[in-house]
Amino acid sequence: MVNKFVLIVAGGMGTRMNTHIPKQFLTINGKPVLMHTLEVFCRYDRQMRIIVVLPEDQTDAWKNLCSGFNFDIPHEIKPGGETRFHSVQKNLDNIPDDCLVAIHDGVRPLVDLKTIDRCFLAAEKYGNAVPCIEIPETLRMMDNQGTRQVNRADYRLIQTPQVFKGRILKEAYTQKYMKQFTDDAGVVEKMGHTIKLVEGNSENIKITFEKDLIMAAVLLQTVNP
Repeated sequence: MVNKFVLIVAGGMGTRMNTHIPKQFLTINGKPVLMHTLEVFCRYDRQMRIIVVLPEDQTDAWKNLCSGFNFDIPHEIKPGGETRFHSVQKNLDNIPDDCLVAIHDGVRPLVDLKTIDRCFLAAEKYGNAVPCIEIPETLRMMDNQGTRQVNRADYRLIQTPQVFKGRILKEAYTQKYMKQFTDDAGVVEKMGHTIKLVEGNSENIKITFEKDLIMAAVLLQTVNP
């Protein structure tokens, strides 16, 4: 059986939440968001190696939260970098070439177990897997000529976890940082790999705004019960 790793990248701040507390530390249904996220991956595979990537100045706060909530899911804490790209790049040294590694947003606690499983199964077969959902709303493109409607069937909303064979991900992150790298799939694609899209789950929102906390509190009662 192939070894599984997950890098949970949790470097967000609470700016758009109108709070000084980093959003991954905000409490939903009795515990911090990041704890909910770790619990999902532990539930999926208790043998999975979980690595939490945090800004160095948030490490002590996280350790204090774990102590205060008696949170005992085994995980490693590693320092992040200037950007998401650098946070992933600097934490790949101990990832073996022959493993499968997932990169997941710490503030996506609502990914379901089926989505995680689809990603790992597809990545083992195709080398990578990225969850996505269809776009239900009408889309319009803006340019210097104005706006125009585009076919929403041609587009997908991308989620995490994004799962890769270790060798492929490590090779991709030897590239220099570019502003266009907004997720790991983009970094891997730049190396010439075709990205395999798999079905995500619509509840798998990225908690960014205050309203997302309210939605997440309700959805946590129905996702991965």
